[in-house]
Amino acid sequence: MKVNPGIFKAYDIRGIYPDDLNEEAGYAIGRAFVAFLKVDTVVVGRDMRLSGPQMFDAVTRGLMDQGADVINIGMVSTDQYYYACATLDQAGIMVTASHNPAQYSGLKMVKKMPQLLSGDAGIQDLRRIVESDDFPEPTRQGTMSEKDLSEAFVEMVLSLIDIDALAPLKVIADTGNGMVGPILKRVYDRLPSIDLTGMYLDPDGSLPNHGLDPLQPENRAELEQRVVADGADVGFAFDGDGDRFFTIDDRGEFVSGDFLTALMGQYYLEKYPDSKILYDVRASWAVPDLIIADGGTPLMERVGHAFIKRRMAKEDAVFAGEVTGHYYFKDFFFADSGIVPSLIILEMLSKTGAKLSDLLKPLEAKYFISGEINTRISGDPKSKMQELADIFKDGKVEWLDGVSVTYDDWHFNVRPSNTEPLLRLNLEAKSKTLMEEKRDQIVAIIRA
Repeated sequence: MKVNPGIFKAYDIRGIYPDDLNEEAGYAIGRAFVAFLKVDTVVVGRDMRLSGPQMFDAVTRGLMDQGADVINIGMVSTDQYYYACATLDQAGIMVTASHNPAQYSGLKMVKKMPQLLSGDAGIQDLRRIVESDDFPEPTRQGTMSEKDLSEAFVEMVLSLIDIDALAPLKVIADTGNGMVGPILKRVYDRLPSIDLTGMYLDPDGSLPNHGLDPLQPENRAELEQRVVADGADVGFAFDGDGDRFFTIDDRGEFVSGDFLTALMGQYYLEKYPDSKILYDVRASWAVPDLIIADGGTPLMERVGHAFIKRRMAKEDAVFAGEVTGHYYFKDFFFADSGIVPSLIILEMLSKTGAKLSDLLKPLEAKYFISGEINTRISGDPKSKMQELADIFKDGKVEWLDGVSVTYDDWHFNVRPSNTEPLLRLNLEAKSKTLMEEKRDQIVAIIRA
């Protein structure tokens, strides 16, 4: 069949419904998934999007018509879906467009936890099967059964912390009408010392309050204000499908993913000394510096959950963090979760007895980061990255993921987005003045 090849991304399938990704495409992808992986059982969940029921129905019909049985786990967060794939030891498809706007649909596909289908490992194979209509004749008709694993998930994530060690803490959590609200309430109901105030906990695919990506300042502005106004110890925000997690400190300030990775990495090294910890190419020097100082081994990896999970499992790393709010845990099948890091932070604050702002101040005094700066481009991103490599060739130039250039007192990474026509800049320097100077210089080159 004819399908927009642009929906087949680096880590998943994603497109506007019904223009780019619709029931016909969902059905064909379901069939292709079974044909390519040769699986006889597939776990399937979905998020709260208004197109979710139609896409779920189309994908599962494709799976069953191609001969696979479907285990329907219902409307769940993505970390619940990963839990189901891992504990049932099955392949899976999650019908979700994560943090994208309401009009999008998408599919996140597990081969066998923690291995996901990605652009270079399966997703382009599905595209070729769909485009060629090359489906082998099925030998049977699949069936559908339902399974509710939510209580087992609650038990499992709570087992990762010492509940009795938690101090009385006031938490405000904004789930943005995404998938985390219902399961978050069930988890936090089991934490007697935690005073939880919820914002927009009810899943609603029409997104009546704000968007699903807390990296966008407008989507977290209300939470930042509420943390200060209510005198909360910490604020937590989750993206639409709950695999990304963000923190607001007691000052009402957004905590960068770099600094959170560094602090949680340190904390994990107390639990598991001499361990390996992964971070992505965009991260602040704070991450490797703190990990080395605490006796751990920092390992840099390219951006993206398919790559991070694969490398974590290969290296047997205990923890990984990405700048964009993905946090991965060996104790959670090397997968990313939104709820797990929220619990780890509560345990960390309880055991240190410190305010989050006090833990951050030493990092803020030493590491000056630009945050991610996105530029929409019309030309070839590779030529722009090569131009940067040529201009800054007296630094250490690397091409692990986009172009990275390192000097003694500053460094940057520029990489293309996997989902949009954007170049993304992350830059850090050892002084605020140098950071701002170099940031403005590189932004001007990208936008020239």
